Amino acid sequence: MSSYNFKKIEKKWQKEWEEKEVFKAIDFSEKPKFFGLVEFPYPSGVGLHVGHVRAYTSLEVISRKRRLEGYNVLFPIGWDAFGLPTENYAIKTGRHPRIVTDENIEVFTNQLKEIGYSFDWDRTIDSTDPDYYKWTQWIFLNLFDKGFAYKNTTYVNFCNDCKVVLANEESQGGVCDRCGSEVVQMEKDVWFLKIREYADKLLDGLDEVHFPPRIRLEQENWIGRSYGAQVDFSIKDSEEKLTVFTTRADTLYGATFMVIAPEHPLIESMKDRISNLDELARYQEQAKKKTEFERVQLAKEKTGVEIKGISAINPLNGESIPVWIADYVMMGYGTGAIMAVPGHDTRDWEFAKKFDLPIIEVIKGGNIEEEAYTDIEQGTLVNSGRLDGLSVKEAKAKAIEYVEELGIGKRTTNYKMKDWAFNRQRYWGEPIPIVECECCGLVGVNKEDLPIRLPDVENYQPTETGESPLASIEEWINTTCPKCGGPAKRETDTMPQWAGSSWYFLRYIDPHNHEEFASKDKLNYWMPVDWYNGGMEHVTRHLIYSRFWHRFLYDIGEVPVKEPYAKRSAQGLILGSDGEKMSKSRGNVINPRDIIEEYGADTLRTYIMFIGDYEKPAPWNENGVKGSKRFLDRLWKLQEILVDGDEYSKENEVLMHKTIKKVNEDYEALKFNTAIAAMMSALNDFNGKGQINKAEFKTFIMLLNPIAPHITEELWELVGFDGALNQASWPTYDEEKTIESVIEMAVQVNGKVRGKITVPVNATKEDANKVAMADENITNHINGKNIVKEIFVPGKIYNIVVK
Repeated sequence: MSSYNFKKIEKKWQKEWEEKEVFKAIDFSEKPKFFGLVEFPYPSGVGLHVGHVRAYTSLEVISRKRRLEGYNVLFPIGWDAFGLPTENYAIKTGRHPRIVTDENIEVFTNQLKEIGYSFDWDRTIDSTDPDYYKWTQWIFLNLFDKGFAYKNTTYVNFCNDCKVVLANEESQGGVCDRCGSEVVQMEKDVWFLKIREYADKLLDGLDEVHFPPRIRLEQENWIGRSYGAQVDFSIKDSEEKLTVFTTRADTLYGATFMVIAPEHPLIESMKDRISNLDELARYQEQAKKKTEFERVQLAKEKTGVEIKGISAINPLNGESIPVWIADYVMMGYGTGAIMAVPGHDTRDWEFAKKFDLPIIEVIKGGNIEEEAYTDIEQGTLVNSGRLDGLSVKEAKAKAIEYVEELGIGKRTTNYKMKDWAFNRQRYWGEPIPIVECECCGLVGVNKEDLPIRLPDVENYQPTETGESPLASIEEWINTTCPKCGGPAKRETDTMPQWAGSSWYFLRYIDPHNHEEFASKDKLNYWMPVDWYNGGMEHVTRHLIYSRFWHRFLYDIGEVPVKEPYAKRSAQGLILGSDGEKMSKSRGNVINPRDIIEEYGADTLRTYIMFIGDYEKPAPWNENGVKGSKRFLDRLWKLQEILVDGDEYSKENEVLMHKTIKKVNEDYEALKFNTAIAAMMSALNDFNGKGQINKAEFKTFIMLLNPIAPHITEELWELVGFDGALNQASWPTYDEEKTIESVIEMAVQVNGKVRGKITVPVNATKEDANKVAMADENITNHINGKNIVKEIFVPGKIYNIVVK
């Protein structure tokens, strides 16, 4: 038996697979298809990390298994190389983004090939390739033409460190998702995509797919659909109105003041009647300096200023109520105005207490002098005019009827999700294919002129003014209007990094097509993606964005299915050995390259899949790596006890069928750790019996092949099995043969185990008694005594009670 030289073996098979292109997907439809997708990785300067390895290996296992099951498999990889991750790295290293992108792609590619992934490398795409982003721009133009892309001046989240506008999804918690710096509110011209108009379709589409509950919940919470009413509060002695959205119209009688965002346009439109404009202006300036997180999320002392000179009218009771500005109300949420019901809302109660505003109880049950009574899903209405005495459920419906009857409001559905801020004041991104003409306004470029290429520049540094570096390139900016032929200027902001990743899965299907982003026939065959794996960190960003783009393409007839991903899974983080998230600052980062060099790619793949529950975080353990290497060493040594045999031996038949079933089911359920444990247990059985025949060995290495392909391919060849393992057929099992025909049963005498007997699995008490009475060790504890009771649990235990 030759020694297990993993470096030589792995290099040999990686070359073999590449030269013979054995993992290429073939476009024909007579075979069932499997489209396995891993998230579009950023080819950053740090290279591959163990989180990538866990994500990719999981779908690698399923994809290899599907090939052995006879599927036509599409398992591609590509590069999400535009955007902040790449550009920030380029700025840090002082080299052009194009150069570092190409270098990093090469590094990533070599690392992935070294691990032995079965990607179809002929389908690799790069979001920075003009042949790719031509179609990103083409999709944007379709969004623009259909009215789903628009430009507006508004307050946005701005990162002063990255010098870019951030979408809400990228600034959760008031900090930049990319660099961790605090964001500020800034007024800018911003491109938006109308993702909010797709809120219902995105929510309803979740019923058509198989997403884990935690991913579905994240999507539902981010979109935040709620049902209620829009209600108009008139400004006293004015034509002006303040519109609020409320899910609790039943509490309208308890509204004792209103609060609007500091940015609300009412202040400008009513300035002639407002007597404290200077005070309001100072407060507005203070609010601009706070992040959205500071304004909305932090538990802090309430601040605000009453708008003197105006008041609103409560539409149900006609009472005049004051109007305030306060920074806890945001223009971007709802209507930028709220009705304050301090009796039943903690935030409003604290505000009312501080500024000595009225507090009225409208749902019976609490002591509103001490705190807001918020347990109001049930109860009875009080101090509520015509709603008095109704239950909460009755009052909710009746209040909406009233506001509609009075013409002061309407039943409404609202969403927490806002339209998607879709531009960057950066160089490294897809140019937005829009020009601005003095005569025609904003005009999309002609689609036949795509792609609009990034100009080749030396200076790509972000500016201090918040303008894109492209704004200074006159020869690129100045162009002609596609509509009237007059002078026009190009849009200088670029698309965010999410643009190219919102549709990349479609390009994998037909990556070299120059006439369309993918042919209809190929789309019909391959879509939807059968299984998509990625991290939880993107389920309120990329996952929502790409579902929106895909559903839009479906609505305009460009793709054949509504939802892009039939199934979505997510892996847990791999933590450092200290149990903390891996980071350079903690010094707990594991470089996959180091593990490959010392232990081999198969060991890395095996340990990554064995490390723990796939969906939960798991700490790195060097002893676990060594244990995985020992398992593969023992597998290699099975050659020493290998005997001939074309069928499973009688001794191992049940073991083989049980192991096939267990591994098969566990792979599909992402329980890779228990599948490997089952194979380790079977390996122990083979060694304990001192032999394994060729039929059993063949099945065993096939079961392990998706996880450890190099060593299993080598063993297949060494033993002399026909063809190549990756072209074989996946093992099957017989359910009846997974059941043991005989079992080992413990025999107790007066509750203490005195021996074990082997009996048929369906043995009766009488059968067990006959075998037990032939066992000398058992009878020694019975002889000379009377048997007073026998307790027999079929298939488990036989207890004899004696006196």
